[in-house]
Amino acid sequence: MKFFVDTADTKDIADLAATGLIDGVTTNPSLIAKSGRPFADVIAEICALTPGPVSAEVVATDYDGMIKEARKLAKIASNVTVKLPLTLDGLKACKTLTGEGTQVNVTLCFSANQALLAAKAGATFISPFIGRLDDIHLDGMDLIHEIRQIYDNYLFDTEILAASIRTPNHVKLCALAGADVMTAPPAVIKSLVNHPLTDKGLEIFLADAKKAGIKV
Repeated sequence: MKFFVDTADTKDIADLAATGLIDGVTTNPSLIAKSGRPFADVIAEICALTPGPVSAEVVATDYDGMIKEARKLAKIASNVTVKLPLTLDGLKACKTLTGEGTQVNVTLCFSANQALLAAKAGATFISPFIGRLDDIHLDGMDLIHEIRQIYDNYLFDTEILAASIRTPNHVKLCALAGADVMTAPPAVIKSLVNHPLTDKGLEIFLADAKKAGIKV
């Protein structure tokens, strides 16, 4: 499973990119607004930090506006993936853009039917929002399983990009369900390495090495 980091903080992206664990980046207008910097400048800097896809979202909601903004975003760097909302105009824009060779991430997916439409429109990625479904007392992971089965039934090329990931358990369950990609905040990705038995074992090893006078 590919790991994308969901942030516009270039320091966090650089730190995680250095580990070799990150395959791409997802952003949205809310995340970039927190940086207080011009939108295009932030996207350009992020694209320089990773060779993988960098999702940059349009803010227009009509077809013509989305196409205009998407083409502008795509010129920032070759690894920009245009992020579009899962609406009829968004799907229409998706079809146009993928036909032009631009990668598209269709976002705000909350049903298997929506995911089916995105695949038929040629989406590169579909982003089902796990955590937000959990918030309304639905099991977000059921959606990943449903999309996986539908895409496998018809051999769609669209990759399932599990989003709104909030816990390490979400990551594990998405991997078990067959999501192609997961995107999560830096803190969640960094927390995947943590386990109390690892910490305890390291503590014991270091204490024994010190007691034995071992030096490497």
